Amino acid sequence: MKRDLTTTLLGAATLTCVLAVLGLGLSAPLDANQGSLVRLMFVHVPTAWLSYLAYGGTGLFGLLYLIQRRRHWDRLAMASAEMGVLFTLATIVGGMLWAKPTWGTYWVWDARLTTTALSLVVYGGYLLIRSLMDDPDKRARVSAVVGIVGTLYVPVNYMAVEWWRGVHQTQTLMLLGKIQWKAEAVYLPTLLFSVFTFTVLYVYLLRLRGILAAREEAREERELMSDLGAGVEAVRG
Repeated sequence: MKRDLTTTLLGAATLTCVLAVLGLGLSAPLDANQGSLVRLMFVHVPTAWLSYLAYGGTGLFGLLYLIQRRRHWDRLAMASAEMGVLFTLATIVGGMLWAKPTWGTYWVWDARLTTTALSLVVYGGYLLIRSLMDDPDKRARVSAVVGIVGTLYVPVNYMAVEWWRGVHQTQTLMLLGKIQWKAEAVYLPTLLFSVFTFTVLYVYLLRLRGILAAREEAREERELMSDLGAGVEAVRG
């Protein structure tokens, strides 16, 4: 198997960044009110960001497939959706670990939490649809449409705490309108670096999963051609 230098370098960069984030996060000062619990922010916020990035990628790659009809884009859309589901689960778990000591419960049906849970239904359905369709072209077309529509989740979920006020706090880092940071300034550099690290992680996993998907697809096509060849030989015999 030929070694992919780009993937190897991305993996090394990701590992280096992750180790740096661990060091910075563990050395961050304790919060006056939350204590060491504040350090969850360095994981919880980036996992939420990565889920947004992954779902947005699913829609973008699906759109590119519809325009260019290249299977490469469909494979990346699938890979991005898988990461979106994975990191949404990580976001929920991180949020629950923070919510129990803060709210006194692991879960409430707050607007932000509810829409986050619904995204698992949408993208779980996306992956289910893919598994139920054998025709690769039809599967790619239908999946692309679902993926594009599904990206509506991102702005709705982000703005849920503003549109429907509940127990969930508003954005710590407000990006719309006037940019505001609502926590202690000492935490901002570590959080930004953590977000950068998770972005690099996304690129690495996307490339790695895309390569694996291409190999799986090539193997399936070889098996199909082999079965067709065997069928033709059987008919001739």
